[in-house]
Amino acid sequence: MSKKKRKSTGRRGMQAATLCISTTMVLVLLGLVVFFVLSARNLSRHMKENLTVTVMLKDSVTTNDAHLLCRDLYHRPYSKNIDYISKEQAQREQIKELGSDPTEFLDFNPFPATLEIQLRSDYANRDSLKWISREIRRDARVADISYMEDLMDKVNVNLSRISVILLVLAALLTFVSFSLISNTVRLSIYARRFVIHTMKLVGASWAFIRRPFLKQAVGVGVTAAVFANAILGLCAYGLLTHQPQAEIVVTWEVMAITAVMVLLFGIIITFVCAWLSVNKFLRMTAGELYKI
Repeated sequence: MSKKKRKSTGRRGMQAATLCISTTMVLVLLGLVVFFVLSARNLSRHMKENLTVTVMLKDSVTTNDAHLLCRDLYHRPYSKNIDYISKEQAQREQIKELGSDPTEFLDFNPFPATLEIQLRSDYANRDSLKWISREIRRDARVADISYMEDLMDKVNVNLSRISVILLVLAALLTFVSFSLISNTVRLSIYARRFVIHTMKLVGASWAFIRRPFLKQAVGVGVTAAVFANAILGLCAYGLLTHQPQAEIVVTWEVMAITAVMVLLFGIIITFVCAWLSVNKFLRMTAGELYKI
């Protein structure tokens, strides 16, 4: 009797371990999708905020007036950062790049003072730039405005495509992961289908019969989520170790949200799968249990 009990306990332990391993692998895939979606959002914001709008000032504008304009623009909702480049600084930068000084044959500095405006990501699109450009041009100190409109459009289009691809991939992986975990949970409960039927025969309520299966499934889901988060954390650490500049995209916020989502996925999917599987066997008669 004790040998049978030990065998039964060992078999259940193996089933729980198998379920935990398979669930961990699926949660790692889901976690990677969440991680890439969040990282793509950060990458999108970073790229948009690095697109620059150049405001060229008139030659009559003094340094003090330029700083006043810079301060006024900085308080606008679309401005993230503004750099003032004086005529002298622009001249030095061009001499460094071109290797020659144009003032030697022009007898004057042809480079205007400029303001380099980095926009907030929400405003880095064609429609916002039109009214921002009109607003800035109204200032008498501004000579002209330039920005790479085509590049901005390409960045927005490419980032939108990447976002759609990642969302479709997330939906597909969620469906596949639910199917895989559902099959694994169903197999683990299948081995105890006659125990379920026996408990039903002695008058146990469905809620009472379901409770231990749901507890075990949720426990497996939490354990698998912990392992999956550990694997994802090690992968992120390896990425940041070899590519330190990736910290712009891979932030603590991204890792925290990914960890919470993996935990929620682990709990919800295993709970729902266990609930559906137990209910399926509860609705079966003894004859149907022998046939499956």
